[in-house]
Amino acid sequence: MLVTVSTALLLALITGALVWFKRVSAGAALMVWLSGFTAAATGLAGPVNDLLAAFVAAIGQN
Repeated sequence: MLVTVSTALLLALITGALVWFKRVSAGAALMVWLSGFTAAATGLAGPVNDLLAAFVAAIGQN
């Protein structure tokens, strides 16, 4: 029997474990989680990419 796991789900589990064991901060975990959507090219990849681009543009204007 073949079992498949979404890359986004796998990265979410890994990130959750890293936060649980206090290996990363919440901000770093959020960035890992968002990049998981981008890397997995899920349905949320487009909006996440737009959000990250807007965030970078806002930082660049300061």
